[in-house]
Amino acid sequence: MAAGVLLFVAVNVACLSVSGNLVSGERSFSIDYKNNCFLKDGKPFQYISGSIHYSRIPQYYWKDRLVKMYMTGLNAIQVYVPWNFHEAVQGVQNFKGDRDLEHFLDLANQTGLLVILRPGPYICAEWEMGGLPAWLLQKPNIILRSADTDYVQEVSNWLAVLLPKMKPWLYINGGNIITVQVENEYGSYFACDYNYMRHLRTLFRFFLGEDTVLFTTDGNTDKEMKCGTLEGLYATVDFGTDTNITEAFSRQRRFEPRGPLVNSEFYTGWLDHWGDQHAVVDAQKVSRVLQEMLIMRANVNMYMFEGGTNFGYWNGADHDTRFRSVVTSYDYDAPLSEAGDPTEKLLAIRDVIKQFRDIPFGPMPPATPKFSYGFVTLKKVGNVSGLLNTLSPLGPVKSQYPLTFEEMKQYYGYMLYRTTLPRDLSEPTPLISPLNGVHDRAYVSVNGVFQGLLERDTVLVMNVTGQQGDTLDVLVENMGRVNFGSKINDHKGLLSNLILGRDVLTDWNIYPLDIDGAIAGGWPHSDSQKSFPVPQTDPSVGPVLYMGTLQPNGLAWDTFLKLSEWTKGQVWINGVNLGRYWPARGPQQTLYIPGPLLSTTLPNNITVLELERAPAHLRALFMDRPQLNVIAEKS
Repeated sequence: MAAGVLLFVAVNVACLSVSGNLVSGERSFSIDYKNNCFLKDGKPFQYISGSIHYSRIPQYYWKDRLVKMYMTGLNAIQVYVPWNFHEAVQGVQNFKGDRDLEHFLDLANQTGLLVILRPGPYICAEWEMGGLPAWLLQKPNIILRSADTDYVQEVSNWLAVLLPKMKPWLYINGGNIITVQVENEYGSYFACDYNYMRHLRTLFRFFLGEDTVLFTTDGNTDKEMKCGTLEGLYATVDFGTDTNITEAFSRQRRFEPRGPLVNSEFYTGWLDHWGDQHAVVDAQKVSRVLQEMLIMRANVNMYMFEGGTNFGYWNGADHDTRFRSVVTSYDYDAPLSEAGDPTEKLLAIRDVIKQFRDIPFGPMPPATPKFSYGFVTLKKVGNVSGLLNTLSPLGPVKSQYPLTFEEMKQYYGYMLYRTTLPRDLSEPTPLISPLNGVHDRAYVSVNGVFQGLLERDTVLVMNVTGQQGDTLDVLVENMGRVNFGSKINDHKGLLSNLILGRDVLTDWNIYPLDIDGAIAGGWPHSDSQKSFPVPQTDPSVGPVLYMGTLQPNGLAWDTFLKLSEWTKGQVWINGVNLGRYWPARGPQQTLYIPGPLLSTTLPNNITVLELERAPAHLRALFMDRPQLNVIAEKS
């Protein structure tokens, strides 16, 4: 290893002696191919960067996180732009509030941080459909991430909105964006479509100009580098702590013989799926490998520096041998925790950076204060099937056969499919999804009585009993679209017919559920003068909504919600969708609640959609620390 490091040091040391010949005051950022480094304003430049996703952190905490990154000694941040976060509805872009990308760039600039921008259009990031909007799937034969005409047209429309907004923020135009990534790890995708990459290169050059440094990032294999790189785009690699650094950078050199060494994603941790062990990467390993790369004068971006949270429905999923949904927490075992708190890993990284550049003087900002607000007891609002007037105000769409979420233009969350039993079923009768068509989980009830569930790839059959004409309800949950690999065209809902005994089920009433809209409008708490029936018997099973209030105590500090003995579902606080809980599967046991979501003076409204079974105690606990690493029995 040492010999390899010395070789790279020798190759790169020339970079240190370059002097700039720029006109005073002129800003520039470029690649010096002769001396194997970046040039900023004509002088050799090495970035030490960290990834932060504004879409996973509430706007009121952006500055806090950026200051902590700056005080660690970083001189840059790396930022993904999730297309679907800004254009959830086709043709309607949103850059306000938590989506105010330019405000985020401005805060970074004020903090003294340069920006490595990754505008996609595909980003992976363990984010819903890799950042691609689900409305693209309305064209059932569309080939995503290719030169497919339909896809390229929509990409062009989006980049024609986004990139002109970014142009004034380029460093050469007085902003802080130094480099811009084209696509994302394209070499890992089956299409390997150079015409698509050429089209993107043309678009980026047209909107950002000829002088902008454009780059690609790919995994550390020959195949990925071959399909992901393109002339005119600077080729970089990504790898973690278990990689031979010399070998990885030698691979970059085969595709980019001259220029700076760049690891665009140096993994400080890893993601979790439901049912996994919580991923942990040793802090000493991270700091040691970081030091070795910096000795080689490599430019390094740490992925992630703060992970944040997959609020709402924004988590992605993987599909290798089976569908595996990513958990709500994107803590990532990163140097800043999910709640933005400095960790031992951060301090170890800062100690390494100190050896290579002056770091800002002064203390690291402290962790945000946390509070344990204690227990809240919830009460039942009602079964989802009995609340359809509120949750599906436009009523059902009638269809002989099931329609997908995309066909219904309900892209996230939940839909309810209703039909009737075609005959008497006195004996348990199999309900089958023969083509594995439940995407992703279906909760089945007859006349409001929960019968069981079907789950993509794992539970394709269950038994049902009832009488001819009984109401059969199938509530389907979209658990997040696949964000990586060849299966990102991930349609949701019932993708094929359900068969009950010997009958194909037909004549469906399909209810798109706007649970978020109802709760954002104040329901069910605004209706609480109406007394919701509360059964005194066993707690309800199947999809049921519950409500409660956390009384104000004058504090609005961060907290963590634990739903012990609840099974699986979704939680809202004061109308904001915190994400999914699934303690029965693990490893995540608590949901992060940013303090500013809470009111210091008014009751805080809690709404829980429990999909399977609530505990008899109906309690929720607000704690002052997270639990992200408990594996429960597989449910």
